[in-house]
Amino acid sequence: MLTYLNPLTPGFEPKMITEYLTLGASRDCGYSLFHSEVSDRHVRIDRTEKKLVVKDLQSTTGTYLNETRIKEAEIQVGDILRVGPFEFQLCTREINSLSQLKSKNPVLDRELNMINSMSKTNFSILLLGPSGSGKDVVAHEIHRCSQRANGPFISVNCSTLTESLIESELFGHIKGSFTGAVSDRKGAFEAARGGTLFLDEIGDMPFHMQAKLLRALENDEIRPVGSDQMIKTNVRIIAATHQNLHEKIELGAFRSDLFFRLNVVQMTLPSLIHRMEDFEELLMHFARTLKVRFSIPAICRLKKHQWPGNIRELRNVVSRAKALFPQEYIQDEHIDHLIDKPRDLYQQDSQTIPPANLPVLKEIERQMILKRLSANKGNQRRTAQDLGIPKSTLHDRLKYYNIDINRYRL
Repeated sequence: MLTYLNPLTPGFEPKMITEYLTLGASRDCGYSLFHSEVSDRHVRIDRTEKKLVVKDLQSTTGTYLNETRIKEAEIQVGDILRVGPFEFQLCTREINSLSQLKSKNPVLDRELNMINSMSKTNFSILLLGPSGSGKDVVAHEIHRCSQRANGPFISVNCSTLTESLIESELFGHIKGSFTGAVSDRKGAFEAARGGTLFLDEIGDMPFHMQAKLLRALENDEIRPVGSDQMIKTNVRIIAATHQNLHEKIELGAFRSDLFFRLNVVQMTLPSLIHRMEDFEELLMHFARTLKVRFSIPAICRLKKHQWPGNIRELRNVVSRAKALFPQEYIQDEHIDHLIDKPRDLYQQDSQTIPPANLPVLKEIERQMILKRLSANKGNQRRTAQDLGIPKSTLHDRLKYYNIDINRYRL
């Protein structure tokens, strides 16, 4: 099995370990690390018949394996080696994966093509888009293509944790720190060491926790609940939300400094209805996985659905077909039993009657949106350009004003 030392510090390439690998400030070393904290011959990794051994070569600042200073120790796949300010991870293969996510929608495809470049950095990434649009799939793909691919991928859904538990979930706790803490427990930051920490639904994080998260990200260190010791972290952060964080900032529900710390690189995923070029391929992917067959009339019928639950709803429909009609060829008449029933139609035209107590300025904005949507025949991209706002903001305004975009499409 080929073993590589993979750099977590930018600017270096992975190197395979054959008989041995030396790291130090000397140009003769396999890894030349030019820094005042690195000795000329700082540390060496030796390969024996059954294991790899790290030996500190009497360096002045020490060698650290998983944040523990060592003189000699066995190193295993996934372990983190620190030499001065430089960090490396032992991997079983060289990291050089390309993203496999593609789209027939040209705008989305350009976004997905950026995965190959963004994954090679350690910068924080913010994924935006409606619920069910595949943000978790993109997060996994970024991790798979990154130099941290051999490390863990830890996901935390911020919307499912109570305010009293989220700090322990992220930072861990020590025994006796609160009722029920019967033993020490590592949090998500420690569990994801050397890998990726995915903070899903970051917009739902309690406000008091946002400052603690920001401090952890800024200082690359955490303090477990009940402990007085700080622990250095080594994770790549990917955050995701379906909410408009700019509006939450204006409402005082989300910290602007945390937003800018997370929003180093941004990717926005559209709803399924805005990437229908991919519909059949996505449907067939789920159908092959669950061994379900759809007829052409059934597929045409599904294409007419609005898919408010996006890709997640599509996956549920295929799962429902598997459960309700096992080993049957799904026909047009089956579809009514598979898709969610639409909401009852309003008695009055919701497009012409504004919501109650709408402020004058908001009503002016709403009328401007309706006018441009009509002129552009429902094209949201052109409408957003005419209004001088991002498409994501227009999408939020459509939801806020309860505007049905399908009324304006040809």
